[in-house]
Amino acid sequence: MRRVIATEAAMDLLAEIRRDVPDILIHQSGGCCDGSSPMCYPAGDFRVGERDVLLGYIGAVPVYIGGQQYEAWKHTQLILDVVPGRGGMFSLDNGRERRFLVRSRVLTDGPA
Repeated sequence: MRRVIATEAAMDLLAEIRRDVPDILIHQSGGCCDGSSPMCYPAGDFRVGERDVLLGYIGAVPVYIGGQQYEAWKHTQLILDVVPGRGGMFSLDNGRERRFLVRSRVLTDGPA
């Protein structure tokens, strides 16, 4: 089972963002406020830390998670979704009236 997947709504929003900024990444941290939401950045504007973990790719978009957050969530599959609202201040979903949200479920060996 893949560690990270996306809903159709999330795929649509990623495609919209990539029309403006083709090379992007998603980072999920365990911070508070905006930091607890998945954030979408231009790939060259975000420095992936040595403790960050690459969960996988959604299309061509890499998805990372902070090392401490990974330890807490290593037994879950993350599902990138979209809900109405404003994205994080520095996230590329900000200002699009939709924002990314992560849902999760227990990671199993079954189909994704």
